[in-house]
Amino acid sequence: MKKLVVLSGAGISADSGLRTFRDSGGLWEGYDVRDVASIEGWKANPALVLEFYNKRFFQAKEALPNKAHLVLAELETYFDVTIITQNVDDLHEKAGSTKVLHLHGKLNECKSERYNNLIYPYPENGLKLGDFCEKGYQLRPNVVWFGEPVPMYEKALLYASNADIFLVIGTSLQVYPAAGLIYEVPFNAKKFLLDKKKPEIELSNFTFIEGSAAETIEIFKHEVMRFR
Repeated sequence: MKKLVVLSGAGISADSGLRTFRDSGGLWEGYDVRDVASIEGWKANPALVLEFYNKRFFQAKEALPNKAHLVLAELETYFDVTIITQNVDDLHEKAGSTKVLHLHGKLNECKSERYNNLIYPYPENGLKLGDFCEKGYQLRPNVVWFGEPVPMYEKALLYASNADIFLVIGTSLQVYPAAGLIYEVPFNAKKFLLDKKKPEIELSNFTFIEGSAAETIEIFKHEVMRFR
């Protein structure tokens, strides 16, 4: 089976009703991203950060995968599919995808603010101040905030560098290091980009299909089946 590697971004989840901060001038559901998605914001006002992530957790829990998620899962019948997602929701898994690498963490998990290896399921009723890990430290969302290392990036690089087909879907390619994966894909790989707007960066040998993820996924499926 040929290796199909997918880099997915917030645009694919937007079609399931989960908004992104880039759609709102730096605001995320009314919150300034610097206040709720950085270690500085956490230190300054952890209660605000938990309020924000609790809302996101409850929204994601109710969200359903859309056509783009479902088609990517279906393609596992024909390809060795690995999804590298910048998203912290679990919509790819809900759709049935079996190999999903979360670059920026998972919204349905929390971890010790001191020990990164102490990871727990996110509490069903939300995370609160006073919820501690087994070593007595406050729990925080298991997500990668701006300015923090991206521990899964090396693994993502390995997948990208071995791709036969590489799909970028629903991302503006403005967030690094994730955006840098496109430069690691083999030159002779088939490359596709599905998004509402073509990124402003130079893209070499990419086939661009304009539109939302759910609108364009069938076009991609038709094209990619020729390379089985």
